[in-house]
Amino acid sequence: MFPHPRPTRRGFLARLAGAAAAVRWLRDGSGALGAFSRPIPSTSQLEWQRDEFALFTHFGMNTFTDREWGDGKEPPSIFAPSALDTRQWAKAARVAGAKTMILTAKHHDGFCLWPTKTTEHSVAKSPWRNGRGDVVREFVDACRAEGLKPGLYLSPWDRHEPRYGDSPRYNDFYCDQLTELLTRYGPIQEVWFDGAPGATDPQGVGPNGQRQQYDWPRIWQLVRRLQPKAVMFSDAGPDIRWIGNENGTAGDPNWSTVDPAVVKVPGAGGPGVTRMLQNGDPAGTAWRPGEADVSIRPGWFHHAKEDARVKSVDQLVDLYFASVGRNSKLLLNVPPTKEGRLHETDVARLSGLRDRLSGTFHTDLAAKRAARWQIASTRAAAVEIDLGRPVSISIVDLGEDITHGQLVVHYTVEGREGQDWKTLKRGNTVGCRKLDRFTPVTVSAVRVSITEALDTPRPLRVGVYA
Repeated sequence: MFPHPRPTRRGFLARLAGAAAAVRWLRDGSGALGAFSRPIPSTSQLEWQRDEFALFTHFGMNTFTDREWGDGKEPPSIFAPSALDTRQWAKAARVAGAKTMILTAKHHDGFCLWPTKTTEHSVAKSPWRNGRGDVVREFVDACRAEGLKPGLYLSPWDRHEPRYGDSPRYNDFYCDQLTELLTRYGPIQEVWFDGAPGATDPQGVGPNGQRQQYDWPRIWQLVRRLQPKAVMFSDAGPDIRWIGNENGTAGDPNWSTVDPAVVKVPGAGGPGVTRMLQNGDPAGTAWRPGEADVSIRPGWFHHAKEDARVKSVDQLVDLYFASVGRNSKLLLNVPPTKEGRLHETDVARLSGLRDRLSGTFHTDLAAKRAARWQIASTRAAAVEIDLGRPVSISIVDLGEDITHGQLVVHYTVEGREGQDWKTLKRGNTVGCRKLDRFTPVTVSAVRVSITEALDTPRPLRVGVYA
């Protein structure tokens, strides 16, 4: 997690006071204006966040050069996967419990994994499939065959394209590429806009020495028009925000609302930006939940020298709790080898993650148990669940009904030992899902108290696990 300054108590309370009165015009999934109210998710955002877990696949020129960042000078002739099997990727994702997969259709080196009309730097000039192949087509078809939703990454930064830096011409070029991707392959759930150098980043200068100025309003509007149900990811959203690091770790607290004036465009920097990405803002006027991206390996592309450095199942479970369990979504990168298949170690770890999570959350000890919800005040409430008998517990799974927004600021989890209540955990935000782990304790009842909320609390979803 990137370090960031902690807000003062006085400043935080001031933000909460503002949040209690914060209102805005809500946008539905088509971009239309809706009711005047607290920020809530669009239909597409809600579906995206409830999916909880997705897989990323970094595949391209860097796979064959054994690099992380290409320079755009790589010849298309080196792109030659000998056994490309996108169905194997999708099956591994499904077995792992992912609902979506995202492919790097173009990374920073500018090489396109589909036969584009915009440049000759693509699979059409490679020996793979005799120049008639289309990785994007095989990818989206495999996703749908396995019941997954496809997503696409189109890097704004392009180290190959000579028009980069000639802003109007490159923006036309980029929108043409985006149009191809969003009109040829059916519904796309998520469009990724990573890799846009900021205003002072030397990487944003093109071969002509000029700095690229991206026309983000035009780009976002194009996606809205061509794929109205897709969500867009970048530092600045507009639908999904980067969580501020590549460690797979969300902030705590983590609000799904943000102040859009702090992070206006992708590539913005500064302490305020980092804090907004990590924690969101209780007074934020835009619903923009976080996505926590991380690779299963040290690098984002496959490198044979890292085959023994794949994250363990324990590490992956910890990442799940630090992302999904903190009101974020987990985007786990699993890169294919140069042959075009996921490495057997990576596949085994994905299966192990699903087995571990399925076992952990198999039996909800609070399911069908008597629960009593009490409103203590306009900003506090509690729910008490009788477990029926003394049982050992170590996890409490909380959730708000985010169709009405996010309200919980602070809460306390207690367990009843005999006649006495013992504090098990104190927490901050809840949102879509909050997972709390603690040392196993034997209790006969659990109480979750909302000690501070932005508005009158609504009943929480509460799960209890051994």
